[in-house]
Amino acid sequence: MDVAITRWINAPAGMHPLWDTVFIGATQFGVPLMVLLVALMWWVRNDRIHVRHAALASGLSFLLGLAVNQAIILFVHRIRPYDAGVSHLIIASSADWSFPSDHATAAFSVVAAFAMQRLPRRTLGLLLLATIICWSRVYVGTHYITDVMGGAFTGVLSAIIVRLAYREGTKLDRFATGLL
Repeated sequence: MDVAITRWINAPAGMHPLWDTVFIGATQFGVPLMVLLVALMWWVRNDRIHVRHAALASGLSFLLGLAVNQAIILFVHRIRPYDAGVSHLIIASSADWSFPSDHATAAFSVVAAFAMQRLPRRTLGLLLLATIICWSRVYVGTHYITDVMGGAFTGVLSAIIVRLAYREGTKLDRFATGLL
């Protein structure tokens, strides 16, 4: 089923210039765009301290999620779908293993951090962007659908861990959210 879904998402790659451009752009610029959007939230006017806490929590979740992925990659050596003949690659190849997707981890760690802070409109916007990023990783041929699902899982898990460890209103949080 993993292979079938991956092939289905990747099938139009290389045949539709508009979709190729959109999804290549999402795969290359989606995570940096998400980071920029979160950084810009630092200067919001409404509920400033709470949003700043969410931004910091998302950054910590992002870093923890990528660290968890590096640990997983030490033990799970899944080849990329284009190397297995499952997908047609329309971007440059990657040198590392396929599982889990760092893009999905990064995107969903941010979404989950904002969701746990009960910021629904921001969460919904970030979720839409995260979904496009994750879809793009399969579309361009660099990941299986389960790589993306695994990355999303590590992203959410890292946000949960950060939520438990980094509490809003603590002395450290008041210092950090008071900067700038």
